[in-house]
Amino acid sequence: MYHELGKSEEDSEIADDDMIQKLKKSGNIAAEALDFGKNIIKKGAKPLDILDAVEEFILKNGAHCAFPPQLSVNDTAAHSCPDVGDASVLGDDVVKLDVGVHIDGYLSDNAITVDLSGKWKELLKANSEALQAALKMAVPGTQTGAIGKTIQEIISSYGYSPVRNLSGHGLGRYKVHTRPSIPNVDTGSATLLRAGMVIAIEPFATNGAGVIYESGEAGVFMLAKKKPIRDPISRSVLQFIETYNGLPFARKWLTRQFGVGKTNFALRNLAQQDILRAYPPLVDEQHGVVSQMEKTVLVAEKPVILTQS
Repeated sequence: MYHELGKSEEDSEIADDDMIQKLKKSGNIAAEALDFGKNIIKKGAKPLDILDAVEEFILKNGAHCAFPPQLSVNDTAAHSCPDVGDASVLGDDVVKLDVGVHIDGYLSDNAITVDLSGKWKELLKANSEALQAALKMAVPGTQTGAIGKTIQEIISSYGYSPVRNLSGHGLGRYKVHTRPSIPNVDTGSATLLRAGMVIAIEPFATNGAGVIYESGEAGVFMLAKKKPIRDPISRSVLQFIETYNGLPFARKWLTRQFGVGKTNFALRNLAQQDILRAYPPLVDEQHGVVSQMEKTVLVAEKPVILTQS
């Protein structure tokens, strides 16, 4: 799941039969990739190796990454994507794995939390119950604020806090984040779900502040706007970035193509000219442990969970 902290500017598309078939295929692969990744999250494993294996799984199954798979631990809610050469390993961590897949631009997005410490069963239970209850509400006419209210009430009943400034979202073709926003707290929003909308519902639960901020170096980026650029290195890197069709990409993808020096030079140059938007890791303000769970669902009288494992 890729997170846009501001408001999305486009509405979720209403799926037709052709879209639904592609969404179901991308959803199946996304769910299988998430399950594959979950099973290789072990103490002593390198996050970089896990994410590389998930990417390879997606490609081997005839799909593409909708965004770089991300593995975030403990107080980091999302957007952690290590670069080439990162030697960090997992220990007694609470690990969030976030995976998105697309087929011809039609996206499915899902996430899961694995507790390697064995200390946070209630946190994960609260998160899971909130997600399951919210998915049942993905029917035409539901107010998005009501979904947030349900998520908040369930997570709070366990003594934890939902993350207030992260939300679920609509999905469009080559668009990871569209309207409607699906809040994780009671915002009072009267925005209504409509039949055929494709949305990602993703509650976060924490024993911390329930508010995240950007911290550290970004490993995830996205093209913000197209501009002519004179520098030949940056221009070459930008041409490669444009092959992602506006979807988020990883620094490590560029590093493997262009090397460390050219990649860092180009990313810095393109960001300074507002051509790229960087997405640093998102950390709880009180450094509480964060859990995340997510599924993509087609809004219908009987909701269709597209990333059902």
